[in-house]
Amino acid sequence: MRYRSFPGTGVTVSELGFGLWTLSTGWWGEKSDSDAIALIRSARDDHGITFFDAADTYGDGRSERQLADAFRGRRADIVIGTKIGYDIYDADARGQRRGQSELPQRFDAEYMRFAVEQCLQRLETDYIDVLQLHNVKMDHVRDAAIWQTLRELRQEGKIRAWGAAFGPAIGWLYEAVELVEREPDINTIQMIWNILEQHPGTAMIDAARAHAPDCVFNIRVTHASGMLEGKYTEDTVFPPNDHRRHRPRSWLVNGLRKIRTLEFLTARMTLGQAALKWLLAEPRVVSTLPNIYDAEQLGEFAGAIDLDDLSADDLDRVARLAAENFGVAEDPMAFKGTMERVTT
Repeated sequence: MRYRSFPGTGVTVSELGFGLWTLSTGWWGEKSDSDAIALIRSARDDHGITFFDAADTYGDGRSERQLADAFRGRRADIVIGTKIGYDIYDADARGQRRGQSELPQRFDAEYMRFAVEQCLQRLETDYIDVLQLHNVKMDHVRDAAIWQTLRELRQEGKIRAWGAAFGPAIGWLYEAVELVEREPDINTIQMIWNILEQHPGTAMIDAARAHAPDCVFNIRVTHASGMLEGKYTEDTVFPPNDHRRHRPRSWLVNGLRKIRTLEFLTARMTLGQAALKWLLAEPRVVSTLPNIYDAEQLGEFAGAIDLDDLSADDLDRVARLAAENFGVAEDPMAFKGTMERVTT
């Protein structure tokens, strides 16, 4: 395993992280807590993974409780990232929620402090290494008091690094751009970025490079919702509780056409490993958070880190393919969030 640091924070993490939403939400198939705990312990003990990314809304605290159970008495062995912002304590809103719809969000200082204390209790710790505000919108980006609260929490020792996660779907370009312009001391952003979905992630990194000298990125949806794992076929059928079941068939068919153009990357590694190496070619990527379902996949992804990096020729070829949408003609992607500059 190799490691990278959040500049100016003292926080160092493994290049391969472990996102617990796969294990705690049921959106990728049901996993028992015992199976989840065994897998994340193996990630740390067998593969050197130190960065574990949770959120209070993942299973209504379940991901944080899984971490506490897995590493009780071993706090120094892991780096904990978690996220707040959805009001999981509003029983009425939870009762009306349907599927993966978003809960109401709260970012007032009183609620943020309350949510952090609840996270600390579930995690059985007195500090959070990396705290991110979960799926912030433009109004939140432009509210300076929100980000000042994070600075105060860091000064108080409750957190060590702070930032924002953007989602749930791909997009949110100018939310990220304005955030690094307005809060240039931000430590990190979590976003969707992968070989097949390079925009707007690349533009977000460019903005951070220009305005926020110490802002690094932790990347989710590293494999384009599994497409870059190289295991789908035209006959793939997703289980009823799997969120990919609700995507149009064109997503599957066009995705398969695209990944066939990337076969040159698999001469000395799997496509899933190459997807991680492509991300890690960017110095501002501090950690990758692939969806990990089982021990076999954990071993595959962890094994990618110590492989030789992709060559400059490989990276150039990927860039040329991406510029032509990998040879696939399709409707433009429908982005969420603010994709054009809007001033107030």
